[in-house]
Amino acid sequence: MKEIIEKKLEKSLSPSYLKITNNSHLHQNHSGHNKSGQTHFKIEIKSHKLDNLPRINCHRMINKILQNELNDGLHALEIKILH
Repeated sequence: MKEIIEKKLEKSLSPSYLKITNNSHLHQNHSGHNKSGQTHFKIEIKSHKLDNLPRINCHRMINKILQNELNDGLHALEIKILH
């Protein structure tokens, strides 16, 4: 899942910085966790395509890019937009 997230964000947003961390192990007993261990991710991203956008619009854009993954087991994203 991490590789898919990375490829999609790189293709859509051409980030100058992108760090994706799988935090699923921190949520083992939480809702949405499954045995795949691919349910909770932290994204740190810097992209000129996100510059000058309100944070909520950046989050919406990233959620839209990853909509298929969110529908297919990705439970939670922690998103940090870097400027």
